[in-house]
Amino acid sequence: MEKVVLKASKRNITGKQVGALRRAGKLPAVLYGHYVDSTPILLDAHETTLMLSRLTSSSLVTISLDGKEYPTLVRAKQRHPVKQHLLHLDFQALSLTEKTHVKVGIEFTGTAPAVKAYGAVLVTPLTELEVECLPQEMPERVVVDISGLAEPGDSIHVRDLKLPGTVAILTDPDEVVVSATATRAEEVVEAAPEEAAAEPEVIRSGKKEEAAE
Repeated sequence: MEKVVLKASKRNITGKQVGALRRAGKLPAVLYGHYVDSTPILLDAHETTLMLSRLTSSSLVTISLDGKEYPTLVRAKQRHPVKQHLLHLDFQALSLTEKTHVKVGIEFTGTAPAVKAYGAVLVTPLTELEVECLPQEMPERVVVDISGLAEPGDSIHVRDLKLPGTVAILTDPDEVVVSATATRAEEVVEAAPEEAAAEPEVIRSGKKEEAAE
């Protein structure tokens, strides 16, 4: 994993005056966490936005502040409600010798035979997993191969996933990651023979009653 370093400076301006910093191309943020008092900082808005656009929620970001480097995770992003550009960031400093919890995004790969052969629909109730590991072992994403979904009803659970190293999955192992679900049209076709078999009985019953009259 490429080391990502963002240069920061301490920020003394807070409140409404922060707007002037943003207009000057600066991005306010806060650094807190392992042996670090909560510290308001400033970053270059353009550089930070460009860097973070290439990273995932579990990517390590090194904050360089006053000649010292802090390995961190981006724990919160505040965006403009309309323009969607970054307004503020929260960085949590980590210890490289202590395990931490992080949410890792799920990426699907491959082609499910159930979709091609039966027209099944893939349902993906989970978009991320919660894991525990050392910061330097954090996976940027969890890749899930769906080529084993051969028929409607097949599914992949959290317990089926394997992660490298000492990465422990904290998400419930019984949760479904992805499943191949039959379309409604297929369900109707399957039900039709039973309905067809029931109709002749009603008709025959009616004829017997008429004959009896």
